[in-house]
Amino acid sequence: MSIKLAVLQMLEQQRTKHLSGQQLALVLGVSRSAVWKAIKALQAEGYSIAAVPNLGYALAATSDLLSVEGIRLYLSPAYQGFTITSYKTATSTNLLAKGMALAGAKNGSIIVAEEQTAGKGRFGRAFFSPAQTGIYLSLILRPDLAISQAALVTTAAAVAICRTIAKLTNLAPRIKWVNDIFLNDKKIAGILTEAVSNMESGMVEYLVLGIGLNFKTTTAEFPPELQELAGALFQDNAPTITRNQFIGELCNNIFALITNLQPEYFMEEYKSLSLVLNSDISYVLNGQEFSARAIDIAQDGGLIIENLQGVQSTLQAGEITIRRK
Repeated sequence: MSIKLAVLQMLEQQRTKHLSGQQLALVLGVSRSAVWKAIKALQAEGYSIAAVPNLGYALAATSDLLSVEGIRLYLSPAYQGFTITSYKTATSTNLLAKGMALAGAKNGSIIVAEEQTAGKGRFGRAFFSPAQTGIYLSLILRPDLAISQAALVTTAAAVAICRTIAKLTNLAPRIKWVNDIFLNDKKIAGILTEAVSNMESGMVEYLVLGIGLNFKTTTAEFPPELQELAGALFQDNAPTITRNQFIGELCNNIFALITNLQPEYFMEEYKSLSLVLNSDISYVLNGQEFSARAIDIAQDGGLIIENLQGVQSTLQAGEITIRRK
C-alpha cells in the first residue's frame, strides 16, 4: 500500500479526529515530510482534510469521496479480504465487472465508480449517473446456483438495499417488482443482474449484480424527463452517512443473503416491502398490453397475477405498471 493510501486509511478509521503528523509518521514508519506530501496529494484529489497547528490532520465528516479504504472499513470481518476496485469515471461498472469476471476475478469482487458515462439499466436503457451524487456498484458473484434460480439474486439484493436504508437512515423504502426501490413514491435505485451460465450443467458460471442508487441528488439535477419520477435517498437535504459506509453495509447484507440463497430467509420480507401486491397492474407480453391484479410473489421471485377472468398465472420477468385509481 502506498503512503498516500495508508494515510487515508488511518484518517478514515479516525474520521473527524485529529492525528498529528508525528503520529502518522511513527505508525507508518515514514518521515513527517512524506506524510505531509500524502496529505497534499489527498487534498488535491478532493478529500476534505483539515490541518490544525498543534493538533494535526482530520478527515471532515462531510468528506464523501469513494475509496477502497473507506469501503473496507465498513465490511464485516468475513469479507475483509474481498477485492475492491474504485474508479473516478467508468463507462459502466457492470461492463467492467463482466470483463473482470471473464479474466477470472474472484467471487465477492466489488467495483464502484464516482460516475458512469454509459450507465446501464434494464432493457438497454441508460441510467443517469452523475459524478459524486450516486452509488454505482457492481459485484462479481460465483454462487453454486442453477440458472433457474438466478432471479432470486435480484430479489435478495432488493431486500438487502431496503435493510441497509432502514438500518442507516430509519427511512422506509419499498420494492416495485422486480428490481426497483422506491422512497416517497419515487424511484431511488435499480438493480441489473446479468448471469453467464454453463449450458451443459445448467449452473451459473458467474453473475454480475449491478446497483445504481441516487444518493444525494437534488430534484433540479435530474433531467426534465426524470424530475417527476426519480428521487434520492437524501433529496434536497444533507446526508447523515457517507457513501462508503452505505456501500460497506450494503455489501455485508448482500453477501450474507447470497451465501445461503434460500427464499425462506427473505421472501416474506420482500413481500412485506412490496409496492405491488394487491394492486391493479398492466404488463406487456409479446407486444400486447394486459391488465391484471398482483396477488402474491412465488418462492422463485415470480409475480403471481390474476386476470380479469379470474385466471392466475406467474410473470417471471418483464416490466409492470401500477394502475392508480
